[in-house]
Amino acid sequence: MNVKVDAELCVGCGLCVNTSPDIFEMQEDKAVVKTPAVPAAQEESCKQSKDECPTEAIIIG
Repeated sequence: MNVKVDAELCVGCGLCVNTSPDIFEMQEDKAVVKTPAVPAAQEESCKQSKDECPTEAIIIG
């Protein structure tokens, strides 16, 4: 599973970082992906981050 953050949509609320700190981090006022290839053990938290994102900026493929 791969993940990315649409910087145009991200408002920097930090929910994804709180839910999946191994996958996401904040850089300045935007969330970014630490590693685009999500390890199997992190897939559920990554999906939760996507579901909770208020601007739908997280894209899973």
